[in-house]
Amino acid sequence: MRDDDNIDAGSDIVDLQIRLQIDDLITDYVHAIDDNQLERWPEFFVADGKYKIISRENFDAGRPIGVLYCDTRGMMRDRINALRTANIYEPHTYCHVTGRTRVRQDGEIYRARTNFEVVRTMQDGGDFRFAVGKYIDEIVFEDGQPKFKSRIAVLESRRVDILLVIPL
Repeated sequence: MRDDDNIDAGSDIVDLQIRLQIDDLITDYVHAIDDNQLERWPEFFVADGKYKIISRENFDAGRPIGVLYCDTRGMMRDRINALRTANIYEPHTYCHVTGRTRVRQDGEIYRARTNFEVVRTMQDGGDFRFAVGKYIDEIVFEDGQPKFKSRIAVLESRRVDILLVIPL
């Protein structure tokens, strides 16, 4: 287990209201993506929030190279703008299925892990399992609302479809 994945650091006693707010953040995040409300995606992060998609092999080996990396909300907005105006790809949608989130408090930071599966449906109606993995999150509260300080989507497979245009 890498340090990034060590959500056991800190206390497992997390206030129920905070836990529910974090659950809502994670649920609202996947619903925004699944419902093609991609312009909302950057707003789930703090201004200097980080987002990365990486294979489990690279993650476990401590190699920082990922499939996708954004290190500010502005970079995330640029990605969505390019997706909407410049990228050419076959239209498709996602449907996320998430497991129960494990949350630990480490000072002002909440560390969370949530397993996920993403089913991708293509324009012809065909669907298949596109991605399986875990989210490793650092969450902070900004103006009373939880936001991702960091979200790493660790993919179980090192084989990544080249049609990864929509965030996971």
